[in-house]
Amino acid sequence: MDTPADPLTVAKLLRSTSDWLWGMPLLYLLIGGGLFFTFYSRFTPFLYLWHGIQILRGKYNNPDDPGEINHFQALCSALSATVGMGNIAGVAVAITSGGPGALFWMWVCALVGMATKFFTCSLAIMYRGTDHNGQSQGGPMYFIVEGLGKRWKPLAMAFCFFGMFGCLPLVQSNQLTAIVGNMFFIPNEWLTNETGAVLPMGKALFGLFMAICVGSVIFGGITRIGKVASRLVPAMVILYAGCAILILITNIQNVPTALVLIFNDAFTGDAVAGGALGAVISTGVRRAAFSNEAGMGTEAMAHGAAKTTEPIREGLVAMLGPMIDTLIVCTITGLIILSTGVWKEAGDDVDGALLTASAFNKGIPIAGSFLLLICVLCFSFSSMIGFSYYVTKCGMFLFGPGARIPLILFYLIGIVVSAVVELGDVINFLDIMFGMMAVPTMLSALILSPRVMARAREYFAALGQAR
Repeated sequence: MDTPADPLTVAKLLRSTSDWLWGMPLLYLLIGGGLFFTFYSRFTPFLYLWHGIQILRGKYNNPDDPGEINHFQALCSALSATVGMGNIAGVAVAITSGGPGALFWMWVCALVGMATKFFTCSLAIMYRGTDHNGQSQGGPMYFIVEGLGKRWKPLAMAFCFFGMFGCLPLVQSNQLTAIVGNMFFIPNEWLTNETGAVLPMGKALFGLFMAICVGSVIFGGITRIGKVASRLVPAMVILYAGCAILILITNIQNVPTALVLIFNDAFTGDAVAGGALGAVISTGVRRAAFSNEAGMGTEAMAHGAAKTTEPIREGLVAMLGPMIDTLIVCTITGLIILSTGVWKEAGDDVDGALLTASAFNKGIPIAGSFLLLICVLCFSFSSMIGFSYYVTKCGMFLFGPGARIPLILFYLIGIVVSAVVELGDVINFLDIMFGMMAVPTMLSALILSPRVMARAREYFAALGQAR
């Protein structure tokens, strides 16, 4: 008698679609596109990273330039969305699902992502458009229409549609709820069932609390988001890095082994079930994309709001994003998970932020979990306020300025709902939406890349003469 096939569920459909999309299609588009940008520019933008830091410090700021926020606030707004749970939960997911070698492919994706951000964020300034209120705006939807022409508007609308869902803060809300539940609800038996698990009602109430806190900031728009992010992002990165470095120092004897494991597994896939190298690469690319968002188009929306008339300057500032986000913060997370050994000791039910929490508990006994909680609170909150700008900007492009308040309410409802649902379903859904955002962003950036390089050659030549 034949065994009946398992019914196709929404969860299985999300998983299969996500796995296919983040296989060869997006691997070629993101890594291939990033390599094209890197070699097409002849590595020139990388030679001017120090100049980018000078721009970031305000050396070239002009308050009369068009835009809403300065260079530093623009980078912090972009980082407020990228330096978040992707660095804490995303790296843990990458290691458990793709093995230690996935971290190597996150580095590769970050390096080529720096070139991608140079092009996409330069375009965000080169081809600014105006919204329904006449305010100057930047982002893929605008450089598609302004740079490629009105006939390409369906591509811009597709980006905005996927952006409305891909930028919902589902992982942030879900993982923060999981950590708070483990640390407070379960030990104190608050709103738990007979098995000791937190009830959906308890998760929803905490989700509502988060939504209220986030709403108090995001109703003020990008100006308030930029001000909050410029204060919160540097502090949270320093706190997290400081805690992580302390853990690495106490486990310094295991760090060289962890690094060797990363490089070995990157090309063998031995730590993945079945030894599938493709799974290692795919996992590293998708987690890096979720973490630093290079090629997704979100970074171009944040940097498109910068006060500047010079596109190349903003492109150089944007390149610092993947370096800070993936090459520094994600690497630190990966090394503490590997050097403490928790990635092998954890059970099947410990994943995401809870795995990083185990590393903090082992590396900094007693205080570790509370320090991570502070980091998670900051990272999650910063991501939630940063992503809100993207959702409202995409929605307002489609529906006009009158949709701003309904879009914010839709966003806040997403925070509450995602506090209750399963992490795996959340990640697969976001992977699909994020992946689809990359298609219009990368295609349009590749087509417009000669114009960016023409502008870059002019700018760097003038900069050399000025020196």
